[in-house]
Amino acid sequence: MTGGKHSSDPPPFARHILSLADTKRILGIRYSDWLLGAPSIETGIAASAMAQDEWGHARLLYSMLKDFGFDPFEVEHERPAARYYSAPALDEPLEDWAGVVAAVAVVDRALEVALESLSSGSFELAQSRIPKMLAEEEFHRSFGDAWFRRLSDAGGEGRKRLESHVGAMLPSTLAWLAPEDGAYAELVSEGLVRSAAEVRDRFDQGFAHLAGAIDIEAAAVEPDRSGWDEMRRRGPGAPAEEAVERARGDRNRALFVE
Repeated sequence: MTGGKHSSDPPPFARHILSLADTKRILGIRYSDWLLGAPSIETGIAASAMAQDEWGHARLLYSMLKDFGFDPFEVEHERPAARYYSAPALDEPLEDWAGVVAAVAVVDRALEVALESLSSGSFELAQSRIPKMLAEEEFHRSFGDAWFRRLSDAGGEGRKRLESHVGAMLPSTLAWLAPEDGAYAELVSEGLVRSAAEVRDRFDQGFAHLAGAIDIEAAAVEPDRSGWDEMRRRGPGAPAEEAVERARGDRNRALFVE
């Protein structure tokens, strides 16, 4: 993607896979930030485990791009931030633990729904590789749900912060999860993914019990499609450069051993 045939934008299905892989890669970075800053040693260990899951899932998704003529190493380690397809809710660091919990509940759950959609389609690599990812995602969901209820039930500043983070993340994440554009419609028509309406409905059903705990009606939240970039499958902006440098492994490039 940095020269020759890779200098052009990938085809729609490759972009879809990139959007999942990039979101998982950046989400892993965001989780890793909380290895030491979590409320307890146990939650820090959980954050580390979830980060490793996300990085492993991202690598498996990047490897699928071989079918489209792309070098997974190049895709992982040589793109600038402006070429990332990740969900906008992760562009900046998660500023507190309530933000981490919101990211698990909203962005991680959206990823799970998107993976289910991909695995239900006709792409054989997705059918064979994604079920294991979904099995590992069950821990993320149970961990996030438990912390979500803990903060919402406790009230006070923790609940206020949780409400604020969820309210900020939902609109852009819903737009990312269920695009209403021609490229995504093409994937649906080819039997590669579920329709945007079905994906959104599955998310709403899974998130409703948490949203209700902080007085949000999930199904009533409107996706934020302002500035939508169909080629990057997201709204304007890009992940913070510092996060992308870490995702690419810039500081350790000299240590790569193949």
